[in-house]
Amino acid sequence: MRKKPELLATAGSLEELERLIQAGADAVNIGHNEYGVRLPGNFNLEEIKKAVQIAHAKGVKIYVAVNNIFNNAQMETLPSYLKALHDYQVDAIVFGDPAIISVLKQLNIKMDLHWNTEMTSTNYVTANYWGTKGATRMILARELNLVEVQEISDKLKLETQIQIHGITNIYHSKRELVKSYMGHINHKVTDKFDKDRNLYLVEYERQDLKLPIYEDENGTHIMSADDICTIDVLDEVLEEPVDSVKIEGLLKSIKYNETVVRCYREAIDLYFENPESYKFNPEWLEKIKQVQDPDRELSYGFFFKEQVY
Repeated sequence: MRKKPELLATAGSLEELERLIQAGADAVNIGHNEYGVRLPGNFNLEEIKKAVQIAHAKGVKIYVAVNNIFNNAQMETLPSYLKALHDYQVDAIVFGDPAIISVLKQLNIKMDLHWNTEMTSTNYVTANYWGTKGATRMILARELNLVEVQEISDKLKLETQIQIHGITNIYHSKRELVKSYMGHINHKVTDKFDKDRNLYLVEYERQDLKLPIYEDENGTHIMSADDICTIDVLDEVLEEPVDSVKIEGLLKSIKYNETVVRCYREAIDLYFENPESYKFNPEWLEKIKQVQDPDRELSYGFFFKEQVY
């Protein structure tokens, strides 16, 4: 039988980290906004060190997002940051910028590297290229369907990771687009437009579609109007040979993420006990719906969509 995939979650605080581990996460993504983007919370180096200690004591892995679009000024501090992550025994770093590989080589240190370029990780050739440069895992684009996931996995020399639940990013700009717009309509532009403001972008033609939008030090982020949810088709998803399945916890409460992780933990374990006799438990979906924002639909994302090129 195939190896059971890792259940990966994202945490915004040490409290959430501990609760998600208790709920059944095998690995947790964390990071700091200076070096990572679209994170549920900011972990400074001391908190990252503490997170590794907490997780490793439970046999859980810690991955740190270092997937920002770096400028020259950030390159001055990046080496010391990566050195600290290595010294703290972080299990892997999530990256997109090849500068990460160059800096690690200069420091003469090795770390597991998970290649994530959001919407462009769509073919095995590019992924295997990054494998020759040191990447150990490919985080597949959310726009791939299950047939494409299998086609890539069959020819990939790296580990594979897919997202099975949560919000997805659909647009990112380094510019402060919300602040610019607010200034255009004579709004007070000294306000913060971060995740806590709960701002939405609404199209004139589809006013029932609300796209979360926020700004931070890394620019403007527009997120999907719905959440991926595969709990009721998880057996079909798990037929694909992937190494890690991710629950994205961005813009969600600790209670929400804890509930979701616990449901998927039960489902994954039950499936791998005996795939042939596995049956979906409707209570899992009911528990998720109880904590789900009623204004946000649950969908299968692109997993079952026929792609037209």
